[in-house]
Amino acid sequence: MDQKAEGQAQQAAAAPTSGSAQREAVALTAGKGGILGVKAGMTQVFNEQGDSIAVTVIDLKPAVITQVKTKEANGYQAVQVGFLAKKAKGVTKPETGHAKKVGATGFYHYQEFRLPEGASMDGLTAGKVLSVDFIKPGDLIDLTAMTKGKGFQGGMKRFHMAGGYKTHGASLSHRQLGSIGNRADPGKCFKNKKMAGQMGNVQATVQNVRVVRVDQENGLLLVHGSVPGPRTGIITIRRAVKSVG
Repeated sequence: MDQKAEGQAQQAAAAPTSGSAQREAVALTAGKGGILGVKAGMTQVFNEQGDSIAVTVIDLKPAVITQVKTKEANGYQAVQVGFLAKKAKGVTKPETGHAKKVGATGFYHYQEFRLPEGASMDGLTAGKVLSVDFIKPGDLIDLTAMTKGKGFQGGMKRFHMAGGYKTHGASLSHRQLGSIGNRADPGKCFKNKKMAGQMGNVQATVQNVRVVRVDQENGLLLVHGSVPGPRTGIITIRRAVKSVG
């Protein structure tokens, strides 16, 4: 082996890794549990009766525990995780120091899972990855994500308003909101009036989504129900708060 190849091999061996193959997995079972995934798209599966079930595929990429917060040190209990590994050239020095503690270069997304006061934190140590073992097929889960951003939209699209008359003489008022104010008293338009503006790009939670299949080998979660956000969006997965039949 020449010197150049030997140097490259040494760099590869010394480079930190954030993959799940070399890390121990642990399930976050306290409270509502929690894990992160990426919305990958839709497909269909068949049950034992041969019925086709439309499912959304969530890619459970490694979520590395980067910090464990305790009541004594931080005033509350929580687990901070890093998600979607970042290359070293795009990481700032402060983030490099933070991620270096768990043998990683950095992450695109950091998030905390807050735990109930007094919850057991056995096995939750920095450097491990979260496991999906806290849920199983048939369970109900809550999915949280940022909805699709639709930019600046009018009242008809944003709030499903009826618009104006479509008949002769209603020139230029087909999609207008109509009256938005009052008389001389109070002489203003109240705050939070439904009008045109930014639509989407807000955090939303869809509750009671059914788990159809958990593919541990390929790191995939198949769910039946609405999943907020666009494809490639980051999804927060927790056990359902409400219980329905």
